[in-house]
Amino acid sequence: MIFTSPLEQFEILVIFPLYIRGLDFSITQATLFLWFALLQFFLFFSLGFHKARVIPHAFQMVCEQGYLFITSIIKQQVGPIGLRYFPLLFVVFFLILFSNLIGLIPFSFAPTSHIAMTFSIALSCNLAFVIIGFKENGLSFLKLFVPKGGPLWLFPIIIIIEFVSYLLRTFSLSIRLFANIMAGHTLLHILSSFVSIFLESNPDLAFLPSMLVLAVIGLELGVAFLQAYVFVILLCIYLNDSFHPSH
Repeated sequence: MIFTSPLEQFEILVIFPLYIRGLDFSITQATLFLWFALLQFFLFFSLGFHKARVIPHAFQMVCEQGYLFITSIIKQQVGPIGLRYFPLLFVVFFLILFSNLIGLIPFSFAPTSHIAMTFSIALSCNLAFVIIGFKENGLSFLKLFVPKGGPLWLFPIIIIIEFVSYLLRTFSLSIRLFANIMAGHTLLHILSSFVSIFLESNPDLAFLPSMLVLAVIGLELGVAFLQAYVFVILLCIYLNDSFHPSH
């Protein structure tokens, strides 16, 4: 029996081609599932806070815990001043989380399994943090690249290293998220193929790989949350550098 490649699930398929003045605005399955993740985000919190009560019902309590969770991360990593950017970090966290979770539905597509999406989010946020850094500190923001207490003769090398490491933040953020989601989905595809082979050849032997698939799915549920958490907590650390550039 011939199985498709484990990487074939990440292929971008054009559903509705659309070109405007030579620019490609085609609707792909990645676009649809990203919209679906946004729709799930709005529905989740709209229903959670619909007819909110002083004594919250179960769904409202879950939404409130999500709100408090992001608030606590910002306060711990940035301080109260970072709460002005709470909406941005809140939406990024849950957009990534819902995108990760949607990808675990059979025959679906995880938008975060493509570096184009993760890189776009990381680049947009880091560019915004540079603007915030100069807005809050002026040229003093450049102190971020000049550590205190170092020998003067090493400053040129240290500044170059610090500057390059700052530029690499975008790549590390995007690659970490996309690589983890892509690797998990690839592993699930391979293990599911084993289950299918055993079901056809010897159903009695399919039990063990089936349990392994369920275990990996449970692991991927944890990874979906963990990667969204890591992404946002690193954004908070980078935001803190914009407010406090001195080493």
